[in-house]
Amino acid sequence: MSPRSCFRGRDRQRGAIGLVAAMTLGLALLFALLVVDSGRLYLEQRKLQRVADSAALEAVSRRGNCLPGLTAATYAGQSAVRNAFVVGPSSTLTTTCGVLVTAASNLRTFAVDASQSAAIRVVATQVVPTSAVSALQGLFGGTAVSINTPLTATAVAASPKPTLAQLSIRSTLLSVDTARSNILNPLFSSLLGGNVNLTAVGWDGLVKTDINLLKFMDQLAIELGVTAGDYTALLQQQGTVTQFIQAAIKVAPINGATADVKAALASLQVGAINAPPIKLGDILQLQTGTTAAGLDAAVQLFQLVQAFVQLANKNSAATAVLPVNVLGLLGMKTTLKVIQPPQFSAVGDPELAKVSPEFGVNRIYVSTAQVRALVAVDLSLINAVLQLVNSLLSAVVATINTLLAPGCLLGGSCTQTDLQILPAGLNLDVGLEAGVGSSYVTDYACNLPTRKSLTATTEVTALKLKVGRIDPTSWFSSASSPVPTPITLYDVGSLACQGHLLAPMTCGARTRFAGGGAEIMIDSSVVGSKESNYVYDNPKDVNVAPMPLHSVSVSNVVGSLSGTLGGVKLKSYPVTLSSGLLGLVLGTLLSTLTQVFDLLTVAINGLLSPLVDPLLNSLLFNLGIDVNKVDVGFNLTCGQKGKAYLVI
Repeated sequence: MSPRSCFRGRDRQRGAIGLVAAMTLGLALLFALLVVDSGRLYLEQRKLQRVADSAALEAVSRRGNCLPGLTAATYAGQSAVRNAFVVGPSSTLTTTCGVLVTAASNLRTFAVDASQSAAIRVVATQVVPTSAVSALQGLFGGTAVSINTPLTATAVAASPKPTLAQLSIRSTLLSVDTARSNILNPLFSSLLGGNVNLTAVGWDGLVKTDINLLKFMDQLAIELGVTAGDYTALLQQQGTVTQFIQAAIKVAPINGATADVKAALASLQVGAINAPPIKLGDILQLQTGTTAAGLDAAVQLFQLVQAFVQLANKNSAATAVLPVNVLGLLGMKTTLKVIQPPQFSAVGDPELAKVSPEFGVNRIYVSTAQVRALVAVDLSLINAVLQLVNSLLSAVVATINTLLAPGCLLGGSCTQTDLQILPAGLNLDVGLEAGVGSSYVTDYACNLPTRKSLTATTEVTALKLKVGRIDPTSWFSSASSPVPTPITLYDVGSLACQGHLLAPMTCGARTRFAGGGAEIMIDSSVVGSKESNYVYDNPKDVNVAPMPLHSVSVSNVVGSLSGTLGGVKLKSYPVTLSSGLLGLVLGTLLSTLTQVFDLLTVAINGLLSPLVDPLLNSLLFNLGIDVNKVDVGFNLTCGQKGKAYLVI
């Protein structure tokens, strides 16, 4: 019998089925163990993920942040407890604030930034017993077996993108050459009380450079020691102008600022060393609760610096005395004061703003600066005319007094004339108040994807011009501009006198303008313009430069101002002296008064009319005020509706 035949019999195969069955049963038990164990881990992981998801959503829904106080971590922890997750030795809950970054591949990632809370990440970990499968794998693989396995769940939540509107009033200065630089340096020096000496290239660089508002505010928070991301506190924190400029110096290179721009900012720092403290909230308006997304906008660097300087001047107790070369007006002293600094940019939710658009706490409102200038004109500049006036009137007055004197010489009563030319002195004041150009949001529409629009009312208010005697203290300190006092140019008054035979003649009270006279006083306004509810279609998002700008113009402002200053009309007083025997002499007086009146009118017109161009172009224009128009920038980002949602 061959050896192979021993294994071919029925008896030789007895028990094989049982062995196969045992092996199959063991394999089935192993798979069952795998299913049950994997299911346990899956359920634990799913439970942990639910805890992380709920915690992240609650932290965002309750507007949590990573600043001190009731923070995002507190809100996330409260949510976890309600979902039966308790932080302990075997479990952790980590909450982080930051922003979402979209890569070129359009994939979103979470970037940690404790100063922002556009997105919140929650990471939950929990230690559970190690699975049997993992233990067997470790046993047969020859590796150490841990009795515990850590599980991790990550959730990132964010609020729906808010709807944000931004208005800005832009400076009309587009470039700076040497001539304008020679004006800006002494002007800014006077406003700051220091020495500003920038090159034309430096000024031009400031005009042509934009700066990111969000990055500037984050850097300013560091300079002022304010908690990062607490923009409400930052707006109310006082700081020196040098600190504000230092923040701009550190941020400007991010936006491509050149070395000339950095040098210009450094020079401004030196000039601002003695300037009074300022607050960002006085020139920048943000609605309460405005997110970082609303601050991610570009502003003109020159306009930002200009606002710092004007705010510092407003806070200063002293007025700025401008050098003669700023306006080019010899023999005239010019002082300047910023009454109200500009609100150059405003950001907020237009839905809240339109409830009370003009005066509400949530309004989105911008304005140019309101300034007052006072020019002290020395009337001795027309001294030749004044001398001629004096000689003409003195001769006639002397003749009248000679004819009137005999009554007093006999011991009776008589009337004497008394001539006064500029009795209050040789100073004539010209006050100019540049009214505010303003704009505020009244409505909006987000009919995406076809159309969006932002509606605003814009106003160019009147210029106020005053000529006469103006008290500088009242002019620069009062909320409303005071009425000037008329200046007497010439006054032929009368005196009631009593003669005495043995004593000198005595005279009583003087009657003004009895023999005629003239005064000068102007208190006028140049009419402005208002454009109500203008609809700007398809404005760019808030983080894009607002182009094109929308202009609101007012016609013939310069012509009206020139006509007022160059067409001065003096107020004349008629002669009230009794004619009697003096008819011939009084006729001569009337003729002389007419001649004098015409001489002074022409002379004062020639003195005041050259003020128009320097005041408008060398002063107001460099302060960001164009009397002809305002340029308003419109931005609108249409957000999303709904509650917080998971993004990663």
